[in-house]
Amino acid sequence: MLIIRNAKQDELERLFEIESKCFPINEAATKEAMEDRIKVINDTFLVAELDNKAVGLVNGPVVNTRFISDDLFEEIIANPINGGIQTILGLAVDPEYQKQGIAAKLLEELANVAKKAKREAITLTCKDYLIKYYESQGYTNMGKSDSTHGGEVWYNMTMEL
Repeated sequence: MLIIRNAKQDELERLFEIESKCFPINEAATKEAMEDRIKVINDTFLVAELDNKAVGLVNGPVVNTRFISDDLFEEIIANPINGGIQTILGLAVDPEYQKQGIAAKLLEELANVAKKAKREAITLTCKDYLIKYYESQGYTNMGKSDSTHGGEVWYNMTMEL
């Protein structure tokens, strides 16, 4: 049975392994960044667990701006208790467990967490080939992002809550 829960510090290695399998090195969070996210924004760092094994993750801080800015990949600050806009800096599912709806479940649970905390919206950036996927999950394409993270072209996707 799939369980969605908050990340634990003692699973940093496994979560970094998943991140590294899913993103090229120029886009993946560093181990230090993931450690900071687990410590500082644990309330919005969720893990998908199957058979007592972490198989996926979603995380991001709450901000006051409509879209993700590249500085969020460098420094994380604690989330406000209520309000703001939930970001998604990383959504990753171990390739062995993909195509089973795990990413959708992670997105759904993060949306539930955001709604409970009275967040206005959820925002993320993705590459063009993922736009249709996020649209199928309720997000709207808001056009090209100003982000140059990893030297790539990104698109802003937003879901109003």
